[in-house]
Amino acid sequence: MPTTPPTVRQVPAERTFHGDTVTDEFSWLAEKENPETIAYLEAENDWTGKATAHLDGLQTTIFEEIKARTQETDLSVPQRKGSFWYYTRTVEGKQYGIQCRVAAAPDDVSPPATGDGAPLAGEEVLLDGNELAEGKNFFALGTFDVTPDGNRLAYSVDFDGDERFILKVKDLVTGETLADEVPDTFYGSAWSSDGSTLFYITVDDAWRPYRVWRHVVGQQAADDVIVFEEADERFWVGVELTRSEKFIVIDANSKVTSEVRVLAADNPTAEPALIRPRVQGVEYSIDHHGHRFLVLHNEDAEDFALAYTSVDNPGDWVELIPHTPGTRLESVDAFQRHIVVSLRRDGLTGLRVLADGSTDSYDMEFPEPLYSVGLAGNPEYDTNLVRISYTSMVTPDSVYDVDLITRAMELRKRKPVLGGYDPEQYEQYREWAIADDGTRVPISVVARKDVPRNGTAPLLLYGYGSYEISMDPYFSIARLSLLDRGMVYAIAHVRGGGEMGRRWYEDGKMLTKRNTFTDFIACARTLARSSWTSADKIVARGGSAGGLLMGAIANLAPDAFAGIVAQVPFVDPLTSILDPSLPLTVTEWEEWGNPLESADVYAYMKSYSPYENVVKQKYPAILAVTSLNDTRVLYHEPAKWIARLRATAPEGSYLLKTEMGAGHGGPSGRYDSWKEEAFVIAWTLDTVNLA
Repeated sequence: MPTTPPTVRQVPAERTFHGDTVTDEFSWLAEKENPETIAYLEAENDWTGKATAHLDGLQTTIFEEIKARTQETDLSVPQRKGSFWYYTRTVEGKQYGIQCRVAAAPDDVSPPATGDGAPLAGEEVLLDGNELAEGKNFFALGTFDVTPDGNRLAYSVDFDGDERFILKVKDLVTGETLADEVPDTFYGSAWSSDGSTLFYITVDDAWRPYRVWRHVVGQQAADDVIVFEEADERFWVGVELTRSEKFIVIDANSKVTSEVRVLAADNPTAEPALIRPRVQGVEYSIDHHGHRFLVLHNEDAEDFALAYTSVDNPGDWVELIPHTPGTRLESVDAFQRHIVVSLRRDGLTGLRVLADGSTDSYDMEFPEPLYSVGLAGNPEYDTNLVRISYTSMVTPDSVYDVDLITRAMELRKRKPVLGGYDPEQYEQYREWAIADDGTRVPISVVARKDVPRNGTAPLLLYGYGSYEISMDPYFSIARLSLLDRGMVYAIAHVRGGGEMGRRWYEDGKMLTKRNTFTDFIACARTLARSSWTSADKIVARGGSAGGLLMGAIANLAPDAFAGIVAQVPFVDPLTSILDPSLPLTVTEWEEWGNPLESADVYAYMKSYSPYENVVKQKYPAILAVTSLNDTRVLYHEPAKWIARLRATAPEGSYLLKTEMGAGHGGPSGRYDSWKEEAFVIAWTLDTVNLA
C-alpha cells in the first residue's frame, strides 16, 4: 500500500484563446487509453483506500444501517395500463429491480395490495434486471416501453455506464426475445398504435441525441428509416407516445428554444407535422387533449403560460392559463376529462387541476411547510384518478391516488423505514440567506429536535444551481445516519436552479453564474451566524454541475467549510467548453456562454473555473468522486483538479476515488450504491470529528 499520495507527471501544454495563453500541466490525463492514465487513477484509488482505512468499520456500520432501515423485498404500487397492473419488485440480496405485471379486472380501479413485497398472484415477470446483469460489472435499463395492446416490450440495456444502450424487443405473449436488436441507442422510444412499429433515438459523435428512427418489428436494423434528424448541434431530440396513444411526439430542444412535431400513431409512416417553427428563445411543449393540443410555452411569459391549438390545423395559441409572474408552470398532463399542471410557487412544488370544458381550477393543498409533490406515472388517459408522489425532509416517499372530481386523496403506500423511525423526532425548517446583491436565498434544513442551536452541531450543506433544475426537499434513508449522529442537513436553493421560477435560473447562468457560488457561500455563512453550526463544522456537497459549485466555493471561501465532497464534478468547464469535439460541448453554450466566440465569456468563465483558479492557500479537506466511463463530465476533470491542488497547495488533504467501471450515476446496483454512499457519509463524519 502507498505511504504518500501519488505523484503525477507534469507535461506543460499551452492553449491560446483571445490573446490569453494558459499552461495546463496535466492535460495528458485526458488520454483515457494511455496506460499511465489508468495507472494514475488506480494509484489514487489505492491512496484513498489507505487514507480512509480507519473508516472501514464506520463505513460498514453505516452500510448496515442503510440496509437495516430498507425493506429490501418490496413492491411498488401497481399502475393500471390497459388490461394490466404494472409494478417493480425488489428482492432481498438482489441488486436490481424486477419488472412485472398482473392481469386487471375490467372495472378495478384500486391497485392490488403490495403486502410484504412478495410476488402478486398471477405475476408475469417482464424483465429481471438481475438476470440481465449477470456477469456484468454495470447494468442500467434505458427504455422500458410496452405496446398499447400489451403484447410487446421494447427495452434497452447499458453494461458500461456510457449511456449507449442496446435496444431489444420482447414478445410478451410467448415470452421470447425477438431477433430485433439495435446498438448504440439513447433513452426514449414510442410505439405505433398497433405495436408493429417502434420509434427510437440515436446520438451523434458528440453524444447528442439527434436522430429519430422508425423500426418495423421483424426487420433488420439496417433497414430502419430516419424519421427526423436535427442538424443544429445545440438541440437534443426526444420521442414519446402521448398518454392518449393517438400521437407520436418528436421534440427538439436546446437550452432556450423548442420545436415540436407530431404524427398519428395509427399512421407511423406519415410525415411528422410541425406544431410551430422554432423561434430563438421560445420554449414550448405539448400534450394531446381531445380535439386540441395543449401548449405550455414562454412566449411573452417568463414563468410560462398554458394555451391550446387545434389538432386538425395547428396554428394560433389560445390562452388557457395566463402568465402569472412568480408562478412557474413546469409541465402539463392531459387526461380525458381533466388537465393537471405541475407548477412551483414560493420555492415549493404544486399541482393545479382543471376540469375539461371549464376555466375553474384548484390547487392541491399539502400540510407541511416544506415538501415536494409531483405526478407519478399515470399511463391511463381515460381516468378520474391520478397518482401523485409526495415527500418531505421528514416524510418518506409517499404514493397517493387523487380523485380529480371529489378531490379525495388516498394514501396507497409510504416507503417503509424499518427500525422504528419516528418523524416526530425530527423537524424541518426554512431559513433565508441574504446574497451579496440583497437577494433572499431559501435554505431547507432538517435536524433532530434535540440538536443544540448553539453553533456546535456539524452541518452538511448540499447545492446544485444549474440548468433550472431544482433541489427540492426530499426524504433519505441514508441521511438518517447523519442526522442520528447529531449532524444537521441543509439544501441551499441557489440561483441557477429553478426553485424560485425562471428568473432564478436566468440570474445564475451565463454572465451571472457567479451568483450561484456567492449564494451558496451566503447560505453557509448564514447557517453559521444563526447558530445552526460554525464554519469549521460545515461540509459542502454537490455533484456534476453542483461539483463545479463545490470547486468554485473551495477557491472563493475556503474558510467557510471544513470539507467538500465533489461528485462527478464539472471542475474544468472552460477547457471542456472550448472544445466542440467533446461530448455535449455545443449544447452547453446556451447555459454557460460560448468562450470560443466571445472574449467576455472566456474571461468570465476563466474567472470562476475551479481548475483555472487553484492557488496556494489553505483548502478544506476535499473528496472527489468520479467514474471512468462518464460521458457527461469526463473523469479527467476531477483527476486534473486533484493533481493541481496537490501541486499548488500541498498542505491540504485531497482524495480522488474513481469508479473504474461506471458512468455519471456511479455504481449501478443498489447495494453498491449504498456502499458508495456509506463511504461518503463516513468521510463526512470524520471530517467534522463525528467518526
